[in-house]
Amino acid sequence: MSSNLVIVYHRQPYEEVEVDGKIEYRENKSPNGIVPTLKSFFGRVDKGAWIAWKHADDPANPDFERVIEIDDAYGKYTVSRLPLTPEQVTSFYHVSSKEAFWPILHGFKERYNYDPVDWPTFREVNWAFAEAAAAEAAEGAVVWVHDYNLWLVPGYLRTLRPDVKISFFHHTPFPNADIFNVLPWRKEILESLLACDVVGFHIPRYVNNFVSAARSLLEVETLKREKVKPELASETSALSEQSVVTEVGFDGRTVRLQASPVGVDVEYIEQLASSDKTAAKVKEIKQEIGDGQLILSVGRTDYTKGGIEQLESFERLLESRPDLRGKVRLMHVSVAANSNMTAYEEIQRDLEHLAGKINGRYGSFEWQPIALISRPVPFEDLVAYYRAADVAWITPLADGMNLVCKEYCAARTDEDGVLVLSEFAGAAVELAAAVPANPFSHKSMDGAIQFALDLPLEERRGRMISNRKMVKLQDIRFWAEDQMQAFGDEVLPADIADLTGTAA
Repeated sequence: MSSNLVIVYHRQPYEEVEVDGKIEYRENKSPNGIVPTLKSFFGRVDKGAWIAWKHADDPANPDFERVIEIDDAYGKYTVSRLPLTPEQVTSFYHVSSKEAFWPILHGFKERYNYDPVDWPTFREVNWAFAEAAAAEAAEGAVVWVHDYNLWLVPGYLRTLRPDVKISFFHHTPFPNADIFNVLPWRKEILESLLACDVVGFHIPRYVNNFVSAARSLLEVETLKREKVKPELASETSALSEQSVVTEVGFDGRTVRLQASPVGVDVEYIEQLASSDKTAAKVKEIKQEIGDGQLILSVGRTDYTKGGIEQLESFERLLESRPDLRGKVRLMHVSVAANSNMTAYEEIQRDLEHLAGKINGRYGSFEWQPIALISRPVPFEDLVAYYRAADVAWITPLADGMNLVCKEYCAARTDEDGVLVLSEFAGAAVELAAAVPANPFSHKSMDGAIQFALDLPLEERRGRMISNRKMVKLQDIRFWAEDQMQAFGDEVLPADIADLTGTAA
């Protein structure tokens, strides 16, 4: 039976565990995140399918299960696994996606090098995803493709199955034309994205940047522009826009453009934050800190996250404010997402060197100013630290959205705590009550963290109440519904119209 909804995402929607020589497919340990939200849509359709890739030393091995059936709490659905060799994964994901595309998407042209990119392999992998989606999709089905490493899938899919409705969501920033056009394959990428019915981005700035890039190379007509809704118009963000293009015309087709910020599972986080186990952990953390203040910073080990700039700011804080020595501690969690990549290894070494230098210069037997954590922290423990931290210091140089800042606000059911947030995080256009910081300015960074540490309780609560309201309004479910509703009644197949609540 063909599928009414096909989700194309590089990750498999479960965890594979070997038990007594057999593979078991278990639900993800944490229900917080995008994958569980996407799977929740399967319960609303007659038949759903998920397309992902899986390591395979020999793709021709007849024992490799390309298609498996899953029956879990989210319903019954098919998972098509594309067998990719280690060489294909390295080329398609680590080299092309992470070393060539990633720096351009985040505006780091100086880190870009396309010489190692094997574009034929990138095309080959994207074609395999498109073929799998075409094989699974029913007549007029919705196919939802995710992220930049699958840029070419919509174009291939439109050729294979012109009847299906294609949506694409871009989970990273999208740069302006001057930066995006550094990519030699820019036209092919843009033509593929314009083969969609709907193209989604986190915030209006990325939508407008996409239109700018498309119009620089192709005959793209702006059909509709609208005023940005108040929920995405914070004036404290460097990424704010006053209006956004919502429809363009290309090659005789109309493409809807949607700005929908990804959110977090607020209900789940609040449940964790209110548990007895979390309360006990918070008490333990606060006893260790004593009457001092805790600053929490959480992110990946990546040059886009601004970890070095943040530690340098903390060092200047301790230098200029001797009264804070012994009274404030920074817990800096920086976990490597791609530990086998040289660029991230260098950043990790730099972080360790700088943290060691600061601790050596200002620390004592009783107090170490920085706790640098480089291993993953269980989410339950992280929520406890969110509850205990006086300040969440989230200052990336560039970030498509940033969910850590939203998790922090969701966890603060006590309506206390201060969020210091980079103007260059997509979330900054939503969270107007955060203390804004420009990570490219010493004065801004240093002033923001001092301001946050000195805020009185009444103002802390006023800001947190406002931020929590926005995080709850635009949570993970809002994002998914908002993206799917972009199809509208006129293009959504009747048998799955209730997927978006648009059924008659």
